[in-house]
Amino acid sequence: MKLSKILIFPLLILTLAAVLTVLQTYGNISFPPMILNAIRWAGITFLIYYAFRRRNLTTWILVSMILGAEIGYSFPEFAQNLNVLSKIFLRLIKTIIAPLIFATLVVGIAGHSNLKQVGKMGIKSLIYFEVVTTVALFIGLAAINISRAGEGIVLRAAATEEIKAPEKQSIADIILHIFPENVAKSVAEGQVLQIVIFSILFGIGLAMLAENRRRPLLDVTESLAEVMFKFTNIIMLFAPVAVGAAIAYTVGHMGFGILVNLFKLLATLYVSLIAFIVLVLLPVALLFRIPVRKFVSAIAEPVSIAFATTSSEAALPRAMEAMESIGVPRKVVAFVMPMGYSFNLDGTTLYLSLASVFVAQAAGINMPWEQQLLMVFTLMLTSKGVAGVPRASLVILLGTAASFNLPVEPIFIILGIDELMDMARTAVNVVGNCLASAVVARWEGEFIDHPAPAAQHIEDI
Repeated sequence: MKLSKILIFPLLILTLAAVLTVLQTYGNISFPPMILNAIRWAGITFLIYYAFRRRNLTTWILVSMILGAEIGYSFPEFAQNLNVLSKIFLRLIKTIIAPLIFATLVVGIAGHSNLKQVGKMGIKSLIYFEVVTTVALFIGLAAINISRAGEGIVLRAAATEEIKAPEKQSIADIILHIFPENVAKSVAEGQVLQIVIFSILFGIGLAMLAENRRRPLLDVTESLAEVMFKFTNIIMLFAPVAVGAAIAYTVGHMGFGILVNLFKLLATLYVSLIAFIVLVLLPVALLFRIPVRKFVSAIAEPVSIAFATTSSEAALPRAMEAMESIGVPRKVVAFVMPMGYSFNLDGTTLYLSLASVFVAQAAGINMPWEQQLLMVFTLMLTSKGVAGVPRASLVILLGTAASFNLPVEPIFIILGIDELMDMARTAVNVVGNCLASAVVARWEGEFIDHPAPAAQHIEDI
């Protein structure tokens, strides 16, 4: 039997389970819990069988997400203990980020010794980032003003220690934050932009050396980059377990009931992100002649990792490999993608514009368009200064609410579903940065339309 036909069975079974659950919850129709559990687990068993037949990491990640959701729903207390598995995965991934960015950037700059091209790439990247994130900002504004998701929200203020209002930053503080004072401290704190600045300057310095002095260190950094990609392959074998644990913890901790009260806000975000992909990213890909099918196939795995773990960093190593596999040169990937993690967060930018107006709506404050624009542009500026802060978007919202005399209670409401919203915006961040690297490569005339086949990954063997 073909694998596509095998997949039909679990999808039908899980759809049936979902329909029966909805009827029982909202239709006052009672079904024995044993029957619902049996139907769900039967569907999941077929999915696991499909994953064994498929033998593909992306498939295993998607199946583990469904399995994790079921564990979180059926065994919530047990599921809340699984968070340690996802934290182990994220810690291992974070050990890769700094050496990978350093090695690939240095090789990309010093390996070609064309400093003029590096400058051109930087300018083109910043132009692209600014245009796309501005469009994302306006889409978020339009979406929340159309849905009016914040109106009629019942505030449930509660104290929490998960987020704290940040100290007010000046323009000088934000600019200083970009530049490292201690590269070891930047690595320890996960300050990606500071690592990028250090790596670029190091690469430029290396490129200025004579060939006999440049080559030995360049060979070392090339070997370091290759080792980190192999290291990534090894860690990715643990990805399905980590992703399933992350989803189980989220569902067990929050439950599905939270979607009832805040479904309108969630739907607004998800619909607006889909609109951004269809109306902005897809036309950009077509305009720059990016092979859409190959691109979608290549990013499926890193995007699914980003969605499940709510971490762009977790998806970065695999995303870089994916872009190389479809024809983006490593020197372009190594320069554009880490830079985009600070300047091209499309999903986060859209979310911030949407969430800031939601806060005003929930508080019953009618904000004119000019004040909305001022607030979201303030959010865009301050977001550059909090890279690496846990729940950074909520931290930024708290600081901005104080600046514009808005109440903070609606922000604590968002905290309840922030993980679900973070999944979508993080996935779009990864999609946007992957596309940005391909666009800049095409713009530079270096996109390889028929790349050589990539080496076989560990998980496909």
